[in-house]
Amino acid sequence: MKVAVLGAGAMGTGIGQIAAQNGCEVVYYDSFPGATDRSRTSIEKIFGRLVEKGRMSEEQRTTTLCRMSWSDELSAVSGADLVVEAVIENLEVKKDLFAQVEPLISESAWLCTNTSSLSIAALSSGLKHPERFGGLHFFNPAPLMPLVEIVPGVKTGEEFGETMLELMSSWGKTPVMAKDTPGFIVNKVARPFYSEAIKLYEEGVASVAEIDAAVKSIGFRMGPFELTDLIGHDVNYTVTETVWGQFFYDPRFRPSITQKRLKEAGLLGRKTGRGFYNYASGMDAAVVAQEAAEIDPLLSEKIVERILCMIINEALDAVWQGIADPENVDLAMTKGVNYPKGPIQWGREMGWDQVLETLKRCHKHYGDDRYRPCPLLRHLNSGNAELGEGQLTDNFMV
Repeated sequence: MKVAVLGAGAMGTGIGQIAAQNGCEVVYYDSFPGATDRSRTSIEKIFGRLVEKGRMSEEQRTTTLCRMSWSDELSAVSGADLVVEAVIENLEVKKDLFAQVEPLISESAWLCTNTSSLSIAALSSGLKHPERFGGLHFFNPAPLMPLVEIVPGVKTGEEFGETMLELMSSWGKTPVMAKDTPGFIVNKVARPFYSEAIKLYEEGVASVAEIDAAVKSIGFRMGPFELTDLIGHDVNYTVTETVWGQFFYDPRFRPSITQKRLKEAGLLGRKTGRGFYNYASGMDAAVVAQEAAEIDPLLSEKIVERILCMIINEALDAVWQGIADPENVDLAMTKGVNYPKGPIQWGREMGWDQVLETLKRCHKHYGDDRYRPCPLLRHLNSGNAELGEGQLTDNFMV
């Protein structure tokens, strides 16, 4: 199987690495000066480390590298059975690239996008064979993160989902099917993890380090501020703004002025040396600050409750809108962004009544529609719906 990867940045390089290590012939295309050389160097270093650690033999390294090639000529993708696009998150740039690539591949080839927030339907609108197109959303770093969101568009053929589920499983990934809605599963459900933490900080409830420490105390590997600094505020803010706009400016996804100012000032996080934390004294600045933070246990509990309830509400909304079933929502959040528990499971353990009361209390106090409870949450509390393992039985007639 020949796999062509459009874009040889970190994500594209990782996707190609997975394919090559699973026996595929891989060709990278990138016209940006120096991109292919950087990608090749990165792969050689990664394989070198794998050999040193005993995770890859020297023979496997040589054989796998022989299956990989890099080119700044688009014609190199000809003959590919699968094309995965991983370029800048810009609708017109991606559509223009697809228009150039489609004539170079056969009508039986699959054309996929790794977009995290753009509409699959919009991206496919100019294609002659939209039935062969869909989303194949990997998470960074692609070789290490197990989750892949498979996202058919409204014109995508029925074979796409089954084919990609089988292929991704054969590559050792954990695939989940998602509906073509803004943010798919993970980037929709995860928005409150960042936005509610920032709102708590803006209100003066606690410091950045205190909020991060509170969140990590319940099993999260990184706090929301630490994580946004790692992702980069240019990336994280843009995804939030995109999801907000695509949901018709729903207050639940409203971006933060605080994060916008960091982006505007070029304080993007670790990659620029400063974001919510200042990394001038070392990359462990966030951890040091959290360890030094002293927070009242009751305040920590309230911080966690508010952030968690917002996440649980968003997860239930994903189920209610048919984006994914409860099992896949939890799978996506644990495998895609390393949540210690799935939000649906967390909601069951916390109790739907506590989640509802927390949101109603916040809604009454702030008068902000971001806290409105999902209809499914209300139904779960009224006894008109049951949320079983992997299924939803309901009576939504009002």
